[in-house]
Formats: sequence, C-alpha cells, structure tokens
Amino acid sequence: MTLMESLDAIFKIAFSLFILMDPIGNVPIFISILKDIDPKRQRAIIFRELVIALIIIVAFYFLGDILLTALGVTQDAVMISGGLILFLIAIKMIFPTENDLETHHKKEKEPLIVPLAVPLVAGPAILAAVMIYSKQESTLTSVTGIIIAWAISTLILLSSLFIKKLLGTRGIIACERLMGLILTLISVQMFLHGITFYLNNKS
Repeated sequence: MTLMESLDAIFKIAFSLFILMDPIGNVPIFISILKDIDPKRQRAIIFRELVIALIIIVAFYFLGDILLTALGVTQDAVMISGGLILFLIAIKMIFPTENDLETHHKKEKEPLIVPLAVPLVAGPAILAAVMIYSKQESTLTSVTGIIIAWAISTLILLSSLFIKKLLGTRGIIACERLMGLILTLISVQMFLHGITFYLNNKS
C-alpha cells in the first residue's frame, strides 16, 4: 500500500468514526448533563470520559475479532450488520423522533462512564465500525484513524460551551442533519461491500 493509499484509508476511517461519535450533536447533551457542575470541573470530566471511551474503542478493536471468531460470525455478516446499524443511526440523526436531552437526562450530579463515555461516544455503532475496520485495514491505519477522530471529537466537546453559543441550537441541529446524510452514504456503501463480499465467497 502506497503512502497516499494509507493516508486515504486513515482519512476514511477517521471521518466515518468522527461522524459516528457525533461530537457536535452531543454538545447540547453534554451541556445538559454537566450544567450544574463548575466549568473547570466540566472539562476534567469530559476529558476523563473521552479517555475511557477511547480505551473501550481500542480494546474492542483488538478483542472484537476474537469475539467474532468465538461466535462464528463471518466478515460479510459484520459488514452487512454494521451497515444496517450505521444506517439506522444516520436516519435517527436526520429524523429524530425524541428529545435526546430528555432521553439522556442525568441521573447523578457527576456521571462516570454512563452515559457520556458509553453510549454517547463509544456507542454500538462505533464498536461495530471498528470491528469491520479491524478486518479491512492494517492495525496502524485503523488505530491512527481512531485516535484522529477521537482527538477532534475531544477538542469539540471540550469547547462545548463556546460551540453552543457560536452555533446556537439551530446550527447544531443543522450540522447533525448534514452528518446524518453523509453517514447514510457510508452505511449503504458498507452494506453493499458486505453483500459483494458474501456473493464472491459463495461463488
């Protein structure tokens, strides 16, 4: 694989995972959950939760293949199911049916792992995606893409208060709809790759 091909693969992974992490869409949720906490402490909590999310994502990247082998799940099944999951996530981003702020209403004053790290950042769609990439790309390429997506998401969420003021509620909603549209394209392509992979192996 050439340098340009490697960079293109890293960009593809980082971009798709960034959309799945949906940091802009999560901004109002993070603000709502942490609204009663001091702003300096908010940043510490956000960074802690995102580090936990990164550990979970990377661990699942390396252990996901072992889990799939133990369950007897094939690569084409992972790609097809992953495409379907991403498609459902994308549809929800474009056509939300409920208020996420109410759905993820805080239970405790300072959350730990749930719901910020899991499932808002390291959700099922992310875990399904890294499982697919573990079979498609090299470890260096995939992990680099994961870290890039995580780093950008971390910067955005650490700046959540500023972004909320800058974009406003309508701006955040518009960005989330756009990301949902892009994710729809990615999910359909992933689904088609899975079907093609299955048909080629069957024949």
